Amino acid sequence: MLRQLLRGAALSLVTTAAMAAAPDATLQASLQKVADQARPGTLGVLVMDPATGQSVSVNASRPYLMMSTFKAPIAAAVLSQVDAGKLTLDHKVHLTPSDIVDGSAVPSVGATLKAGARDFTVDELLHGAVTQSDNTAVDALLRVIGGGSVATRFLEGNGVRGMRIDMGEGELSRLFETKGVDAVLASHVDSTTPEAAAAFLRKLQAGELLSADSTRKLLGLMTAQVIPNRIRAGLPAGYQLADKTGTSGTRDGRMAAFNDIGIITAPDGQQRIVVVLLAEARATPEQATTWFAEIGKLVAASM
Repeated sequence: MLRQLLRGAALSLVTTAAMAAAPDATLQASLQKVADQARPGTLGVLVMDPATGQSVSVNASRPYLMMSTFKAPIAAAVLSQVDAGKLTLDHKVHLTPSDIVDGSAVPSVGATLKAGARDFTVDELLHGAVTQSDNTAVDALLRVIGGGSVATRFLEGNGVRGMRIDMGEGELSRLFETKGVDAVLASHVDSTTPEAAAAFLRKLQAGELLSADSTRKLLGLMTAQVIPNRIRAGLPAGYQLADKTGTSGTRDGRMAAFNDIGIITAPDGQQRIVVVLLAEARATPEQATTWFAEIGKLVAASM
């Protein structure tokens, strides 16, 4: 009798484990189908349950060019200096028209500077960099903290390995012009693996990188970011996303990078970390956007 009970219990455990694994297996297969559509480009995807650390992924071991997704970890490095008392949010940074770096999701810091030099607070620059994806703002913040190597050391010191920040938007743009897309991608500058991006987001969400106030601030800036498409476009009503996008633009019909990383929160409070990084795709931004929206829809359905 005891043997039969034990056998029944074991069978129940196996069945329960199989049922628990089934959604992940289904999601894995669905993500692979989306990634296949991006060929000959490479679509890297990682979806993680931050409560358990369990994840499913596709093409997740290689590095991808971050572009503006690096603005979230740079903002974290800045806020870590605020937490340490080395900076304050109201610290003034003087910028002139010569500091303008083209690129912003909306008229922001760079556009304001066209009227002439002015001072910006660190708080204003954080809002410009993360929420409005302003390149002038993020390059100014990098200078304030001492450069990309400082941001990288902050990440590595907190256990985020595989994400590197080498330079700002202006220098990267010049590198594209002088060296070309292939050379930039081969150098792995300003790059991350999906695993590293997920680790950054998980540690941020868990309060392991910053103080409680700074954590809330950065997640709030990410939630308010102004680009409404990509992962966000696929989420049902009531789902929230704190994310940062990144785009290289298209050259000769090829996108070097088209990205979105973030934390989805369902109406019931469940969360998923989602990293979607697209490299060297021969697709229009509109086509890539549909892939990202589909991934958002698939993840929400799996929660």
